[in-house]
Amino acid sequence: MQPGQMAYDRAITVFSPDGRLFQVEYAREAVKRGTTTVGLKFKDGVALIIDKRVTSRLIEPTSIEKIFQIDEHIGCATSGLVADARALVDYARITAQINRVTYNERVSVEQLVKKICDYKQNYTQFGGVRPFGTALLVAGTDAQGINLFETDPSGALMAYKAGSIGAGRNTVIEIFEEKYKENMPMNDSIILGLEALSKATEGEPNVLSVEIGVVKVKERFRKLETKEVEKFVNKLGK
Repeated sequence: MQPGQMAYDRAITVFSPDGRLFQVEYAREAVKRGTTTVGLKFKDGVALIIDKRVTSRLIEPTSIEKIFQIDEHIGCATSGLVADARALVDYARITAQINRVTYNERVSVEQLVKKICDYKQNYTQFGGVRPFGTALLVAGTDAQGINLFETDPSGALMAYKAGSIGAGRNTVIEIFEEKYKENMPMNDSIILGLEALSKATEGEPNVLSVEIGVVKVKERFRKLETKEVEKFVNKLGK
C-alpha cells in the first residue's frame, strides 16, 4: 500500500487527491479474484458459461450456483462474492416482477440492467455501506433484440457481443478478439466459450466444473442439463 493512501481508503465517500475511490477499486479486485465467467451472443440468442472452481472432491458441485434466472427472458452469471450477487439477483427479480405487475409487460433487458447499476452506484456514495464485490454478465432477449451487458461494482455498464469477467478475463478476451464471429450458430459459440474458459483456467473443463445458461429469441432462459453440457465438453475434447 502506498504512503498516504491509508487516509483515503477508510470510507467509501472520500476521494483521493487523484480522484479515485479506493473502496470501489478494492471491490473490482474482488471480482478479478472470482471465477472466470463468459458470455457470447450467437445467431438467435446468448450463452453464459461459468467455471464453478470445484476445489475439493468433497464438495457437491450442484450446490455451487453462479448462473441465475431473473425473468423468463433474462438470466445472469456472476463473478466475485456470490453472496453479494444473490442480493443483486433478488433485487433484479423484484424489479422485473414490479414492471410486469405495473405495466403488464416484460421489462426490457437494458432497463433492468440500468436499475441494477443504479442500485450498485448507491452503495458507492453513502457512509456505512460498502460496494458490492461482484460483477454480473446479464443476458436476455426483448423487442430491441439480443442483449449482453456487463456491470461492475461502480455501477458502470457496458454492452458486449462477447465478454468475460473474473480471473481469466484477459485471456478470454484475447481468444474472442481472434476467433469470435457475429451470427455464429449456438453450438459453435458454446464450444468457443468452453475453449476460452479452458485456456483461462489452464485446465480441461468437465461436466462437474462447468455450468451453461442459454436464452434464445421467443424462448425462456434455461440452464442446460448435465447431459447437454457433457456433449459440448466432449466435442471440445475431440
